[in-house]
Amino acid sequence: MPSVSYRRWRTVRAAALDQVESAHAALGGTGPGRRYATQQINHAYAVLLAAEFQGFCRALHGECIDAILSATMPSLRVIVKENLRLARQLDRGNATPAALGADFGRFDIRFWPALVARDHRISDWQRLLGELNDWRNAIAHNDFASVSGGGTITLKLQAVRRFRGACRRLARAFDELLCSELSAKIGRPPW
Repeated sequence: MPSVSYRRWRTVRAAALDQVESAHAALGGTGPGRRYATQQINHAYAVLLAAEFQGFCRALHGECIDAILSATMPSLRVIVKENLRLARQLDRGNATPAALGADFGRFDIRFWPALVARDHRISDWQRLLGELNDWRNAIAHNDFASVSGGGTITLKLQAVRRFRGACRRLARAFDELLCSELSAKIGRPPW
């Protein structure tokens, strides 16, 4: 059984992203061509995708904390909870590969190496997640030099769809890895 966070990623969060896809098609059509307004939709889509993925990761991290707390002596639960949430990067920054590695590493997991050991494609999806966050920051801070070399702000729908596909695959991989790792640590499935 997947985590609540993953089920929400596949339903509620996916529906929000699907609405942006629909708006894109309604505004610009589905065929090729130069449509200036769709660029703004692409930007909005990328920012929303980064936000929804960060929300998923933060919720999943919280579920992991809850699973650990359920296996912790009641007198230690507040201490453990506060320490696992202390300065959590997902609370104040993007869901970058570094932030995810640090936050999920608190569960005594070598997060990215463990993921790559399960599926060699993770490295490609991790790279795409990094690119998504670069675009998110470029859009949010109106500074496109870092993502485009010359300051152009062209983000194609196909790129956002690649980012979304990577996030979709990473979400599933995160859920499966954390279920397996936490099961071994607490002696039962965490969700």
